[in-house]
Amino acid sequence: ARVTEIATTGFDVTQQVPIRVRLLQITPEEHILVVVVHHISSDGFSMGPLTRDVVTAYAARAAGAVPEWSALEVQYADYTLWQREVLGDESDPESLLARQSEFWRTTLADLPEESTVPSDRPRPAVSSYRGASHGFTIDGRVRAGITDLARRSGATEFMVVHSALAVLLSRLSAQSDIAIGTPIAGRGEAALDDLVGMFVNTLVLRTSVDGGVSFGELLDAVRGVDLEAFAHADVPFERLVEVLDPARSQARHPLFQVMLTFQNMAAAELELPGLSVSGVDFDAQIAKFDVQLTLSEGFAEDGSPDGFRADFTYATELFDASTVEGFADRFVRILEAVVVDPSLRVGDIDLLGADERIAVLERWNDTSRPVPESTLLDRFDAQVAASPDAVAVVFEGESLTYARFDARVNQLARYLISRGVGPETTVGLAVRRSLDLLVGMYAIVRAGGAYVPIDPDQPAERNGFIVESAAPVLVVSTSRDGFDVPVSVPVVSIDTLDLADLSAGPVSDAERIS
Repeated sequence: ARVTEIATTGFDVTQQVPIRVRLLQITPEEHILVVVVHHISSDGFSMGPLTRDVVTAYAARAAGAVPEWSALEVQYADYTLWQREVLGDESDPESLLARQSEFWRTTLADLPEESTVPSDRPRPAVSSYRGASHGFTIDGRVRAGITDLARRSGATEFMVVHSALAVLLSRLSAQSDIAIGTPIAGRGEAALDDLVGMFVNTLVLRTSVDGGVSFGELLDAVRGVDLEAFAHADVPFERLVEVLDPARSQARHPLFQVMLTFQNMAAAELELPGLSVSGVDFDAQIAKFDVQLTLSEGFAEDGSPDGFRADFTYATELFDASTVEGFADRFVRILEAVVVDPSLRVGDIDLLGADERIAVLERWNDTSRPVPESTLLDRFDAQVAASPDAVAVVFEGESLTYARFDARVNQLARYLISRGVGPETTVGLAVRRSLDLLVGMYAIVRAGGAYVPIDPDQPAERNGFIVESAAPVLVVSTSRDGFDVPVSVPVVSIDTLDLADLSAGPVSDAERIS
């Protein structure tokens, strides 16, 4: 708990140096050294030289001496001045910064505002960054297959994994435009290896995933996407966001919400005289993105390389642990399948495990089960008759009795019938959580139609796809929800309709469209 407190306390970098060190005594012979460094001044690669400096200083002080430091070839300030000189002035169209900015403007044009990974809960208005992790392994056999496929395809292991993750996201969301973020080390010169500093940049890898192509063909496309991105990696991500100016929101990370990270840094080791040192596992329980997949080297008991260790870090506001466990299982199945046969079509890769297949094909579709004779409306009508004055629904201090709820449902149902809603028709239901949501739901069913749930907070492109696919007679929404899609379909705001002239009594079969 003390380590967590030290590590999660923020820095005021206008007043403090961006490093915090605390030594906790557990027993006279056991201590914990906590070193917290703000990301503005260091990256993951910096932990190597920082650890070496700690070892050098400890060994010298333990021997009663003063540490002797080797002079660095360059300082971080040298790097920042060099970067400014190389990038040039963005107002100069021939500068590296201007050319690369234009590349990203073109590459990320019309990028969807947010990822379409289906979540267990709606996205909150402001992210809390609360997170959790699900760890799993990619065994040595699959790892060897990834290495072999990369070699035969002229790609890298990262590109194979990126392709597999893009397939997973595409299949989960039924979308083809997939954007994934990834960090890039930014240390292109050997002189920078011993520097502690923030060199990492973030790239957006945008891939079009076509279910009809083979995984090998997708890998070829991903290789091109990745190489182009790596060749234009000098524009700082913060500047890229300013240039592209996407819709800002405290609910999500800009430009992408899924991150892929390869941790290929060697573990820092401390070899000190008279002192046994080991690391303390620390889970900050923070999710910067909706989902982040991190892969690092796995090792067998004898210390030899063996597979990958993998983690899905996820926002607990959006996902349940069981859902993310399913993501991991499906991701591994994709890799297992494509390393054996990269000619598999992306849309044909089997994501279901044996137990899931039994559930889908046998239990969910078991036609031998008896079908209830009563319908949803039969049971609702029975409840209205049994307790008309009882409270049926409550939301944010407003409530409706069964009788009043039934009356509103019947009036709206008659209006929907007049607009052509009936058997074999669909109606979009784009209403946030409210009393109107339930009234609209029951009214559509009362009219004889089927409702298609639509989340007004999802990107317009995704909702447009849903509306275009479902082909509803109309979409039911409210003036508060402000629902709009780039598809020609009537949108009715039920909170502004004047239904006073419509009967609130039961809707008969004769009134419905046959």
